[in-house]
Amino acid sequence: MGPVITHSFAPKESWPGATWKVYLNAFDPDDDMQAIYCILDQAGAGSYPASVTRIPKDQQRKLSGYLYLNTAGVAGLNYANLILKVQIQNRPGRLSEPVSFLLSFNPRAREENPPPGVFQEKELGPIMVSPPSFSSGP
Repeated sequence: MGPVITHSFAPKESWPGATWKVYLNAFDPDDDMQAIYCILDQAGAGSYPASVTRIPKDQQRKLSGYLYLNTAGVAGLNYANLILKVQIQNRPGRLSEPVSFLLSFNPRAREENPPPGVFQEKELGPIMVSPPSFSSGP
């Protein structure tokens, strides 16, 4: 049996320049979750290379927290749409079922928070994308 993403949440809208947080809860009965894989697609631009975030030893059985995408300094995001697909891989190479999130950039977006009490407010790492149109990091 592989890892299972039990809960997930991400705001559907954000404003350009904001940091988008993607919350995950996951479980692996074999205590060997190894990495979080993120694939980002942008309408009109295609897919960006996969972002891989290593999972710390203390969260290889049960994980709760958020990944983040920093959009500061990125031009041309007004009304752009992104689709993020997230999967978790364990040490033997088994992948969880994917979860997908749609993000629309809107300069008038309001902040949307995750449901209270479901996720830890713990940073899991950045969603690293390499094209020049994005700046990754905190």
